[in-house]
Amino acid sequence: MDRARAVEVLIVSLGSTSGLRVADEELRGSLERAGARVALERAGRPRELRTLMLTDLAWARAARAAAVRGLREHRPLAVIYSTITAALLWPVPGAIYFDVIAAVNRRGRHGLWQRPLERARLRAAPLLLPQSEAGLIGTPQTRAPDRALVLPVPVEPSGPLAAERDIAAITYAANPETKGLDRVLRAWAGVRRGSEELLVAGASEAELRRAGITIAGPGVRLAGRLPAEQYRALLRRSRAFVCAPTREGYGIAQLEALVDGCMLVTTRAAGPYVALSIARELDPRLVGEDLAAALRTALDDPAPGYSERAREALAPFRRGALDAIVAERLLPRLLPSA
Repeated sequence: MDRARAVEVLIVSLGSTSGLRVADEELRGSLERAGARVALERAGRPRELRTLMLTDLAWARAARAAAVRGLREHRPLAVIYSTITAALLWPVPGAIYFDVIAAVNRRGRHGLWQRPLERARLRAAPLLLPQSEAGLIGTPQTRAPDRALVLPVPVEPSGPLAAERDIAAITYAANPETKGLDRVLRAWAGVRRGSEELLVAGASEAELRRAGITIAGPGVRLAGRLPAEQYRALLRRSRAFVCAPTREGYGIAQLEALVDGCMLVTTRAAGPYVALSIARELDPRLVGEDLAAALRTALDDPAPGYSERAREALAPFRRGALDAIVAERLLPRLLPSA
């Protein structure tokens, strides 16, 4: 290996959501703590388009441009494409870091061109890096674990568990259609009592209006887009985090809510949805299709020790656990001559 080389690993980051950006920064940090020299090139955000097929194409082109730029500037020894979309038009093969594949979340006409190309990229990638075991389902590596390594996204507490919580419920509304915000609002309207309040964070009024959703009525307040520190501070004040996703990739927002002491009230969803099994173990009454009843149960009859047990369950998702995987298992595969 050329010791004069400034960068050993290039991460091509799609960064289309805050969750993806968090995951990429955590991966970069873990690689650097393991001793690797890392560069992260983020795709430029394309303009909004009308269909998922066109949106994916625009993002894939933006990721290719970022990859070409990073390869030219850094000449890395290894490349990690963050998300399947980032890898679809890759200029050179590399490892793929992802939560869910297009065959799962781009069904029917929404993934007509993505799915065939995805299969080719999954076969050609030297290493697959799913964020969960469930993320491997449907890939060529499902039965070839030697070509795959699970890298969970680390979730750290943002502060100590609060003894008193003055917000009844909170929800995260980025991508409100897939997050089921309309179902959350209907459930809340049916069960809210007295001065209880639901906070809606993660999306602006204009974004919700474009999705056909209006925040109105008593007991609902739009917090909008917030810096991470302010949003996590609201989690520490909230008793319940509620969502009704139709499909879910990794689900970083739910894991953040759990580690900050919120009870997770959720419906089932297609996709890996890492927090779902944890939520069932913590209190199965809060997981199911009757969102209104689950919400009322969380607020009226919380399971003893829920927050403390949630933090224990999330121990495998702490930063130290990822650092061990990266140092002991990922870097030797990415940089075998290092």
